[in-house]
Amino acid sequence: MSTPLIRRRLRVSGIVQGVGFRPFVYGLAVETRLAGFVGNDTDGVFIEIESEAATLDAFVAALEASGPPAARIQRIDSEDIHPVGDTSFRIVASHHAETGTALVSPDLRTCDDCLRELHDPEDRRYQYPFINCTNCGPRFTITERTPYDRPNTTMRPFEMCDACSAEYRDPADRRFHAQPNACPECGPSVRAIPPAGDPIADARRRITAGEVIAIKGLGGFHLACDAGSDPAVALLRERKGRVEKPFAVMVSNLEIARSISFIDADEARLLTSRERPIVLLAKRTTTAVSELVAPGNGYLGVMLPYTPLHDLLIEPGDVWVMTSGNLSEEPIVTTNIEAIERLGVLADGYLVHDRDIHVPCDDSVVRILDGAEYPIRRSRGYAPFPVPLPFESPPILATGGELKATFCLAAGYDGFMSQHIGDMENLETLDAFTRAVDHFIDLFRIEPEVIATDLHPGYLSTKWAERQSLPVVKVQHHHAHIASVMAEHGVRDSVIGFSFDGTGYGADGTIWGGEVLVAGYEDFERVGHLKATPLPGGDAAVKSPAKMALSYLHTAGIPWSDDLPPVSALPATERAVLTAQLDRGINTVPTTSMGRLFDAVSAIAGVRQSVTYEAQAAIEFEALIDRSEGGAYTFVITERDGLLVIDPSPTLRSLADDFVAGEAVGVIGARFHRGVTNVIVETAERVRMRTGLTTVGLSGGVFQNVTLTRAARTALVERDFEVLLHRLVPPNDGGLALGQAVIAAARR
Repeated sequence: MSTPLIRRRLRVSGIVQGVGFRPFVYGLAVETRLAGFVGNDTDGVFIEIESEAATLDAFVAALEASGPPAARIQRIDSEDIHPVGDTSFRIVASHHAETGTALVSPDLRTCDDCLRELHDPEDRRYQYPFINCTNCGPRFTITERTPYDRPNTTMRPFEMCDACSAEYRDPADRRFHAQPNACPECGPSVRAIPPAGDPIADARRRITAGEVIAIKGLGGFHLACDAGSDPAVALLRERKGRVEKPFAVMVSNLEIARSISFIDADEARLLTSRERPIVLLAKRTTTAVSELVAPGNGYLGVMLPYTPLHDLLIEPGDVWVMTSGNLSEEPIVTTNIEAIERLGVLADGYLVHDRDIHVPCDDSVVRILDGAEYPIRRSRGYAPFPVPLPFESPPILATGGELKATFCLAAGYDGFMSQHIGDMENLETLDAFTRAVDHFIDLFRIEPEVIATDLHPGYLSTKWAERQSLPVVKVQHHHAHIASVMAEHGVRDSVIGFSFDGTGYGADGTIWGGEVLVAGYEDFERVGHLKATPLPGGDAAVKSPAKMALSYLHTAGIPWSDDLPPVSALPATERAVLTAQLDRGINTVPTTSMGRLFDAVSAIAGVRQSVTYEAQAAIEFEALIDRSEGGAYTFVITERDGLLVIDPSPTLRSLADDFVAGEAVGVIGARFHRGVTNVIVETAERVRMRTGLTTVGLSGGVFQNVTLTRAARTALVERDFEVLLHRLVPPNDGGLALGQAVIAAARR
């Protein structure tokens, strides 16, 4: 008696388009002798299979247990339907619909198989800069719409030759249904401006000779120069207007990376991962990297090649600066014409190609903290993969903040975080933001019903939200920080949140930044904060740690002694004006910012009196810490109107005395960081006694400081707290939009 046939309809959701998923399903179905079909649509992948029940069950189990290297299955839904008598398995045409949310794969680094072919003189793609297969290559940055098929990408103009077309149709080939499939006969090509016989060799020669070359990559242009040449790096800084902010470097392999930085096993894994981010590594002293690349910084941003063009350009021994192709504070350049118009004052020449970039996408920046990834900028390689939400959300667009802008398009259980867009301080970035929002809405077919945005009335993102014809939910900045780290971990109950950053608009209209919250998703209670001090001249004080130092000394009642660096750094006339401001409260606003306290103590310790980029003083202060020092400065916690107020006055007095006594800056830095760690723990214990809460979330830009974050986490865990750290989105404002989205969803 024959076993009855069963037909089963499967719906597979996740990153299942553009990663060789249909070919994988085809191969698995043929291997297990199933009949039916597989295809793409605007929801993901649909499958129908027909056979005996045991064979169908084995197929589904294999599908769940394995898959293409770049695929990420979120869910498989299944239902049994009537058999139709299929006798073979096939890949069918994609279904297009006006609804449905198919996930789009991030761009993927060149796989090992393609690299072998790239360097094989006998291969027809030998040294072809756009070699790819179903396991690697461009995805998000070339995708115009879903389903992910070639006509819906910027590969549409390139008609496959007979050889490529045969690979594309062959189920046994690695390029079976690889949408960007191409070769030198039919695909994109590179050229030099001005023209050169061998564009890649010409670019190498010019970079080696000390020139700056603009190179078109996956998500935009890089500006490249020799990282070991002081004159070349200085020239790039002068042209770009980037005075001291660190540059990232690209090297050919892990061995070269080890020669310029200290790398542990987790960092090596991250460097070589398919995401290929810039990884922040403790730097070595070496002539291969000019001190001008990352001046005053203990870390170096290092990445390995992630496209075949990079692999052909960067040879063993090369260490090249590879920084975003833009003028400072403007969006990354993506088109050849735009590069010539906007980068002409920066570059000596161009290496361009004719495959369009549909989505601008900067490099991601990640570091390792306690053996796990700790994102600083989430972009290429990670976006637009969604962050799972802790509860179901209506369609919501969250606009993020002002600096390190990203947005989040949330619906159901997915929070689609955008790529890094930049600082929303000019119309060019606002235009890039608007285009990116429109693309996400079109790509994922999610029409937002509400917009979540920051409380700050002056943010361009807030003003943009208010101009849209949708209800607006305004979210307090530091509440959003804590909600973002809660959402990452799927936490549903309230937590004790330490939200430490530079600037955030407070619920009382003042500038917050050293906040202790008891936070849920719908609401929060401010239970403590750093003692307020005047911010002289408003935002202008952000660039003057010296002024912040004098403001903090004034608040603490500590005389402005001439032997303190911030006092001597300012002219007598400027100090007189500052004194009047502080005494009379003229052109000042109170701030509780922990970021500004870090600026102040770095100035008192003689590290920085002025800065040229955000958090520079704190970064350089951290770099000088003496790791052998075990002492700690003291903060005082008082209670005022039910709030715990953290007073740094004792720390400032001890720090000033230590400096005058000639104590080393490394010792001062260690004592300050340990003092902040201790006051975090003491404050958490006081809040636990009040509330019974035992989970602590650490978020905000100050927690990019891994010395502080690691010490605080360790000390809190020792006292039986559960500690939430960011692992999916940055602790800085690049993660704000996720928090805004879940808060708005909870309130709806």
